[in-house]
Amino acid sequence: MDSHYLLLVLISLFFSALFSGMEIAFISANRLQIELQGKQGKVSGKVLASFIQNPGQFIGTSLMGNTISLVLYGIFMAYLLEPPLSYLLPEALNTQAGIMIVQTLVSTLIVLVTAEFIPKSIFILNPNRLLTFFSIPFAVIYYLMYPIVWVVVGLSKFVIVRVLNLEYNDEKPAYTITDLNSFVQNYMDTKGEDLDIDTKIFDNAVDFKKVRVRECMVPRTDIVAMEVEDQISDLRELFVESGHSKIIIYKETIDDVIGYCHHLELFKKPKGIEDILTPIIIVPESALANELLVQFIKECKSLALVVDEFGGTSGIVSMEDIIEEIFGEIEDEYDNDDLIDQKVADGEYLLSARHEIDYLNEKYEWNLPEGEFETLAGFILSLTESIPQKGEFVSYGPFTFTIVSKQDHRIDTVKIKIQ
Repeated sequence: MDSHYLLLVLISLFFSALFSGMEIAFISANRLQIELQGKQGKVSGKVLASFIQNPGQFIGTSLMGNTISLVLYGIFMAYLLEPPLSYLLPEALNTQAGIMIVQTLVSTLIVLVTAEFIPKSIFILNPNRLLTFFSIPFAVIYYLMYPIVWVVVGLSKFVIVRVLNLEYNDEKPAYTITDLNSFVQNYMDTKGEDLDIDTKIFDNAVDFKKVRVRECMVPRTDIVAMEVEDQISDLRELFVESGHSKIIIYKETIDDVIGYCHHLELFKKPKGIEDILTPIIIVPESALANELLVQFIKECKSLALVVDEFGGTSGIVSMEDIIEEIFGEIEDEYDNDDLIDQKVADGEYLLSARHEIDYLNEKYEWNLPEGEFETLAGFILSLTESIPQKGEFVSYGPFTFTIVSKQDHRIDTVKIKIQ
């Protein structure tokens, strides 16, 4: 074997592997992280950020570089393999066509493994880091090949637009939720577990625009309310008993809410409830929480009535309830700090049915499904499709839910056994 041709084969394989790996890394990379590296002034970040804004140039360079490398590889490999194949092949295959077929098979097998499968598998595992490492050499190759790349990209645009009559999209990329989540997760992995809380807040903020009002409201059954025709003395007593700063006021039924009263208004010594009534914002269950938060700020309000599709009262939501969706639990007058949450034995729990499914899944690492319901009671009702009686049980996968107590038509306490 000629060592000269062997060296050239190895060099051409290296560049083919580099271009293949850079192409798959560029497609898989987190674009937001690259853009931030560029903003931080890093040379590699600026180089990659410029390619992010012109992806056609990067892909064109990769494809052109890979093509040239493979052509040179094929030529050098032919010179390298022909002498030993002429000596080793049996007489039946020892012809020009036979040698060419064997050369093609051997060369293809080698290039598929060493210049395609292996580099792409490596680069896709950590695309951003490898892109950064090879960014400067790649930029040098890009400028050396720029005239050829410019012609190839131009011809590609011409064929796409003029021949195939398709639209050529060369817009700057928009950063998605996936880019944000991936960036935060990578940053958290490098900094350790101290950033858990900050990361959770960031994730909540990213998902906040999809949160509906029904996901953070206080349900109808927990609303403390009073009829507008009741006496001021009754209202004062209800403030004391409930400990709330605001009381919902309705006319005849809870489905006809007309406003609320603030306890400070009692210092004005009103003659009737209607004299201190504050109008309330009314929103549907499907309203977006972020839009309601903006409305709260604009109107200097902090409480809204949530209605269902038929106009009936579904619950109430406060500014604090919405903010909790980002920052986590904040204790207020409507929060129940007496919710039962006990582990009575291995695989056995006693829980208030008002616990949220998200809370239970996070605390106990369960995998209870999510749906139209928010709480454990809602999940059980979705399984039974009726109001279960005390002592009744229902199963779901490894979970067995037993109704321990209930109040009227509401499930109060549940015993969960996991098999």
